Amino acid sequence: MDLIQIKGGNFLEGEINISGSKNASLPMVIASLLTKDKVIIRNIPNLSDVSTLLELIETLGSEFELKNENNSSYKLIIQTKKIKNNLASYNLVRKMRASFWVLAPLILRYGEAKVSLPGGCAIGIRPINFYLSMLEKMGALITIKDGYVQASVRNNLKPINYKLDFPSVGVTHFFLMMSSLIEGESILRNAAMEPEVISLAKMLNKMGAHITGHGTNKIIVKGCSYLKGLDIISPPDRIEAGTYALALAATGGKLKLNSISIREIETLRYLLENTDVNIKSHKNSIELIKKNRIIQPTDIETKPYPGFPTDLQAQFMALMTYSKGRSRIKETIFENRFMHVQELVRLGAKIELQSDTAIVDGVKKLYGAPLMATDLRASASLIIAALRAEGTSTIRRVYHLDRGFDKIEEKLKSCGAAIERKRDKNE
Repeated sequence: MDLIQIKGGNFLEGEINISGSKNASLPMVIASLLTKDKVIIRNIPNLSDVSTLLELIETLGSEFELKNENNSSYKLIIQTKKIKNNLASYNLVRKMRASFWVLAPLILRYGEAKVSLPGGCAIGIRPINFYLSMLEKMGALITIKDGYVQASVRNNLKPINYKLDFPSVGVTHFFLMMSSLIEGESILRNAAMEPEVISLAKMLNKMGAHITGHGTNKIIVKGCSYLKGLDIISPPDRIEAGTYALALAATGGKLKLNSISIREIETLRYLLENTDVNIKSHKNSIELIKKNRIIQPTDIETKPYPGFPTDLQAQFMALMTYSKGRSRIKETIFENRFMHVQELVRLGAKIELQSDTAIVDGVKKLYGAPLMATDLRASASLIIAALRAEGTSTIRRVYHLDRGFDKIEEKLKSCGAAIERKRDKNE
């Protein structure tokens, strides 16, 4: 295994190319299984989660080719002429929760599916009951046995009018895929409004579906009998961009983020400006300048889009450990998404947990320490904290990082960070 070693204290200055969005690319790859035609997705990020998903869809009958178009962008060509296997095994699905969504194309094109219960980061329960109740209302027969969801279709699936108790992004993706190939009008209320939902809806519309309301809490889908292939571009990764913006706010300096627009990180804009980050917006880039290292305390509460994203909560907490006062960070999406707290405390941070809220009292300095990454976004938070800490920090289990950040150590090193990836001799 690898580890990342960081000597803190350097300002960041330079340019970073933002990769394609992980959270948009994964459902787009799965949606390619809905057609027997060729699908081309450009700007795919080079991540282990993408590799895991490609390994899975290959077992289902997909043929694909991944071509490097530049250092941070890949073109993925996929064709699934026939679904040859209806089993999505535990060994692959356990690695990444999004793999579970292959249940949709398997049911629609094969007529039955056997998909392992999902895995991914251990940040919360994230139940699958919404998926199953939605399928049952559509007319599928569902059983759970030996850790697998088994679904089959005896008659034609039917459109539904469904309301979510919580605007789940994953269930909204699943609804869009399922209803696109069910003839008739399906409606989803209290739908997720994230940009990644909009990206998937746009893709399915180009393939022949008739989706309206994406980007609002009510989505209407008029399904069709056949979806065609297409050539489409995955959007930039707003979470990656937000992570580097928060790193700049912590260290000070000057960063230019390329292949991203300010609207992609609009929810961060006020918070960054509140910590004296000057933001200049260009057509396809953002310039961030921070001339001092003063961090103002700020309270946040994670919420579904357009609220503050849970995927930036850990990184924002790392920034607040250096603030000039007390911040309150409330996590409302995932109940276990505070596992980074104990590691930040190892650096000298002062954080108290009160149920779903972290009380962060800023300190003047953090000090380098040996650290352990616990999940994808927690890993990024430790990097941000260590970039400013006094001394050297060593972060282990960085395979979590590779699930969602493409060459993060190389991108930061090119901007002046003293950061290295090394083999862990203790593993």
